[in-house]
Amino acid sequence: MENPQKYIEELLVVAAQNGASDLHLSPAAYPTIRVDSRLVPLVKYGILSTETLKEVISTLLGPEREARFLSEKEIDFSIEINENRYRANVYQSRGSYASTLRLIPKQIKTLAELNLPPILNIFTKLSQGFVLVVGPNGQGKSTTLASLVNIINKERGEKIITIEDPIEYIFTPEKSILDQREVHQDTLSFNKAIRSSLRENVNVLMVGDMRDYETMSAAATAAETGHLVLSSLHTNSASQTIERIIDAFPSNQQSQIRNQLASTISGIISQRLVPRIQGGLIPAVEVLIATSAVRTLIRDNKPRQLDQTIETSQNIGMISMDKSLADLVRRKEISLERAEFYSINPENLRNFSHGI
Repeated sequence: MENPQKYIEELLVVAAQNGASDLHLSPAAYPTIRVDSRLVPLVKYGILSTETLKEVISTLLGPEREARFLSEKEIDFSIEINENRYRANVYQSRGSYASTLRLIPKQIKTLAELNLPPILNIFTKLSQGFVLVVGPNGQGKSTTLASLVNIINKERGEKIITIEDPIEYIFTPEKSILDQREVHQDTLSFNKAIRSSLRENVNVLMVGDMRDYETMSAAATAAETGHLVLSSLHTNSASQTIERIIDAFPSNQQSQIRNQLASTISGIISQRLVPRIQGGLIPAVEVLIATSAVRTLIRDNKPRQLDQTIETSQNIGMISMDKSLADLVRRKEISLERAEFYSINPENLRNFSHGI
């Protein structure tokens, strides 16, 4: 290819012009963008050959990252092209290079601009505790975390440290001191950086993703020792999140982490980005707020009962996923069929939706 840099820049311009969230580059396929959760092939650019992919992706990587990619077979990093920032993942598919690039908006939106419930503001007022934003991949977890951190940045004078792989949103320090650390570039691992932060006079710690029990353990310890810790996890609900964390630990440590979670958890936000009737995406959100009843259920190893607690605690701001979906149907933001697709319990959703 004559100019691989110009080629990738042109594809990203087309993606931006179409309001795409992602650009997919895979062997033996057209370059493809994702718009409102739908995949749209860019047919005019032709099928991608393995040779073209290698040239284009090698340009994205640069020599140092390419050496690490060839060693580890996949790599995450962020990159700026034409003044826009992207989170990139490069991987191998049948021995060929492949990549997905996600556009990271420059502006960190407010909770209101993201159509998230106002009750989430309570988590930005905490001096310590554990707040988790959960959901499948691509459901806006990083965006919600960034919004919560930026509220603290704007309203409170704190020492904030983010640990990410890679760094996504770039924060501008306002009332707070704000350090951003990238795994592999600024630190060797999440758990090492978390433990180091406790000696850096940190008040608020944002951990981009908890991928293993060492990171979970370090994050729980940071919350237990008087820090506010915000993080994300790939789970489907608040109850599943508690189970996932506990199950990640060896059996002889599960009692300890259960007690730690019971004493430190402040809230769990589970979200899905649902296609709107009028186009675009809107979040459906489950919100768990840690009450004494919630802490008791966690300590007594009854996380499945958290679903019922959420449904019966709307008066203090908790929101069930089905209630959130039903409200979106009632407001004619999404269709009932789409709500049922995203519901974990469609029968329960139909009870909420009765009469709509």
